[in-house]
Amino acid sequence: MKLASPLVSTEWLAEHLAAPDMRIADASWYLPQAGRDARGEYLAAHIPGAVFFDIDDLSDETNVLPHMLAPAPKFASRMRNLGLGDGNLIVVYDGAGIYSAPRAWWMLRAMGHEEVAVLDGGFPKWKREGRPIEDLLPQPYPRHFTPRPNNALVRGFSQIVSNLQSGREQVVDLRGAGRFAGKEIEPRPGVRAGHIPGSVNVPYTELSGADGTLKSRPELLETFRRLGVETTRPSVTSCGSGITAAIGMLALAATGKEDVSLYDGSWSEWGARAEAPAVTE
Repeated sequence: MKLASPLVSTEWLAEHLAAPDMRIADASWYLPQAGRDARGEYLAAHIPGAVFFDIDDLSDETNVLPHMLAPAPKFASRMRNLGLGDGNLIVVYDGAGIYSAPRAWWMLRAMGHEEVAVLDGGFPKWKREGRPIEDLLPQPYPRHFTPRPNNALVRGFSQIVSNLQSGREQVVDLRGAGRFAGKEIEPRPGVRAGHIPGSVNVPYTELSGADGTLKSRPELLETFRRLGVETTRPSVTSCGSGITAAIGMLALAATGKEDVSLYDGSWSEWGARAEAPAVTE
């Protein structure tokens, strides 16, 4: 099942819940200060048939940086156990609307699985509309997952350093304006305030509407234009730790833009490295 958009509506998902080649995953993740338990909420209620896509468990536990992309063998093994694999269209959602599900969307694509979409409006919209939920834990059949890492979707520290000179890619920072300007203290110890020189700021909250769905294509294009994003240039999205950066990538993809990558270390890495230049304003 191929989709033309990186998003699916709640109506579409409700109509295709029983499709044999589709799988659903709850990819909820929250900052500690949110005071929410993503797994606990999943266990209490989720879309029928959904498995829990644990972003931290699916990350590289050997890396000191938060939830960095896991090595391909580990990722493939976890997907197999979740019953997510080759030939599946995977729909990911989260409990905030559009927050952490785009990270799962990016992770799957970075491992070569392009048949993945984000539920627009997520679980909040699904529940508001009175659609079915359950607390039964699915028993997925193991499904073979063939990892084909797509390095075009991932950027590392050295590539961002090189880009400072070349300027080939525009860095789009999805953090709030206060953190971007260096006016707010970073939440992680040892991480300076500020932003990558030459980057532009698009707070992720600017990309969704009041109902928690992603803005329309014309609205997104206008938002990006207003905030200084040149949508004709290749882009790299960044944030604090690579979660909301994926919202920026999703929004750019929703406008039809394909030449977008994600800086996985994001500011957690850049702000902690003394040799990396930082700008405040």
